[in-house]
Amino acid sequence: MSAPIGVVSAMRPELAAVLDAMPDEQREREAGRDFWVGHWRGLEVVAVLSRIGKVAAATTATVLIERFRVDRIVFTGVAGGLGADVRVGDVVVANSFVQHDMDASPLFPRHEVPLYGRARFETDAALSASLAAAATQVLAQTADTLGADAVAEFGLTAPRVHQGLIASGDRFVASQTESDALRLALPEVLAVEMEGAAVAQVCHDYGVQFAALRTISDRADDAAHVDFTRFIDRVASRYSVAVLDAWLS
Repeated sequence: MSAPIGVVSAMRPELAAVLDAMPDEQREREAGRDFWVGHWRGLEVVAVLSRIGKVAAATTATVLIERFRVDRIVFTGVAGGLGADVRVGDVVVANSFVQHDMDASPLFPRHEVPLYGRARFETDAALSASLAAAATQVLAQTADTLGADAVAEFGLTAPRVHQGLIASGDRFVASQTESDALRLALPEVLAVEMEGAAVAQVCHDYGVQFAALRTISDRADDAAHVDFTRFIDRVASRYSVAVLDAWLS
């Protein structure tokens, strides 16, 4: 029997959509969190809300591995776009993560995690490729997935799937000054969020496969005024469940 798959959602509407796809889920309480154990497409899945920030996400990932014995973790959520061609409504599948607020200099180079000898933690290549393929399939049918009204409301014309570096940090980036500073420090970065790098580090420590998908909700700058809650409900959560369903099938 294969090990269960951990599905981590960053936002409650995403988790609700996931649970709707798991008809037999049962709640188990651990470390102050609700873990939902059930099946999706005939595969055993443990779904959970990550909570916000790197420490909370690391705790969640550790419990998934230690208590529920998952051998793969897939993380979904939203992010601010930083790459020049990354637009609202696009999806970024991470190939690696970096903590943009990690700075133990002068003892270690900026962004390097002390005692690891590295700043970046890679995702699993095969798992990420299959997740990107599922995302590409879903985004090719955006109107079917979201409905024409949502496509029009958020101006989602020809959304794309990107693969590359995502930066994580314990602050919400929502100004042009901060975005420009991140691009200068990390020229390859495509998106910024608050959890993924911590989960990537935990999975590295345990040798567990990890992949992450982030829907771009804004450009992480002064113009980031989209109705965030509405975007989560009408776009990001629907993307997430559709991509996961395509990937699991």
